[in-house]
Amino acid sequence: MIYLGQELIITLAFSKFMSEFPVNQRAQQVLKVLVERYIQEGHPVASKTIAEDASLKLSSATIRNILADLEENGYLTSLHTSSGRVPTAMGYRFFVDGLISVKPLETTEVQELRKQLDPELTMPDLLQSASTLLSGLTQLIGVVSLPRRNRALLRQVEFLPLSSMDRQNRVLVILVLSDREVQNRIIHTDRPYSPSELQQAANFLNSHYAGKDLFEIRRELSEALQNDRENIKELLQTALLMADKAFVVAEDKSKDCVIAGQANLFQYSRELDLQRLRNLFEAFTQKQEILELLSHSIEAEKIQIFIGKESGYEVLDDWSLVTMPYALDGHLVGSLGVIGPIRMPYERVISAVDVTSRLLSAVLNQG
Repeated sequence: MIYLGQELIITLAFSKFMSEFPVNQRAQQVLKVLVERYIQEGHPVASKTIAEDASLKLSSATIRNILADLEENGYLTSLHTSSGRVPTAMGYRFFVDGLISVKPLETTEVQELRKQLDPELTMPDLLQSASTLLSGLTQLIGVVSLPRRNRALLRQVEFLPLSSMDRQNRVLVILVLSDREVQNRIIHTDRPYSPSELQQAANFLNSHYAGKDLFEIRRELSEALQNDRENIKELLQTALLMADKAFVVAEDKSKDCVIAGQANLFQYSRELDLQRLRNLFEAFTQKQEILELLSHSIEAEKIQIFIGKESGYEVLDDWSLVTMPYALDGHLVGSLGVIGPIRMPYERVISAVDVTSRLLSAVLNQG
């Protein structure tokens, strides 16, 4: 848990290393100094540099031993035999989960945010402004998803397998919403489903969730699956899979996000593989992976930090994403965040994302 000022409590994603890999107090101090130095300077940190830090009262020999232990346990790595050490993704995770000192934004910065997030702006301009402001505050990439449409209520759903000879595992979805809108789409599944399995899933959704919001159905299914008894687990898994694939598109056919500040990443080009940088820019063009992560952020309801491979998307293996949802009329409808290298200034990015989310929510509700 991280406390920002006196109000904000941030729950971070994947906070498991604190309990699984205990690190004593002295090692935590050394790791904190090293991570902060590496984020600030961008090159491997030597034990001598750490020993010079005024906050540490440890001998050089003790620091060398601590660094060796941290490296052995996976928190640090050495790029070369003679060089200093750099944090691993696990080291960054430990840092953001328990060692980080979040830096509040300056009063002038908050005032500028209030000024630029003008309630008189149209929705597209307001979201573009939020994305641009996030980019400017962090010198990284700002991203804001468009709000979900207000409510899409389930009236009836049917799942029909395509030809049994179809090896692409495709299912036809017929979705009827409460406003009598009928949507037909084809979804792809990881394995073939029999007509009986699909009928059972449709019957389950129609009998238990008709009249409910599509987003709420997905969340309730996910919660039910976690508390499920073994005898109905398979049915719930099928229903959740179908709902995830069919409903997420139906919630907003104009689903999109606005992105600003891609050029900021070129300042890191000397330490990043240029091909991976190109791949990230391609992901910005396609947007699908970014949108799915932002969607997960809405469901989490708090600030989330995805470090490297934690995102689950290969294109983001060398990047971090800090996200937080924003609200309209008491409902979480969209998400915003910052994308940058794993070596990003998390303490500032967290503040920027949190404050921008709160101000954007306030402006939307004011409007």
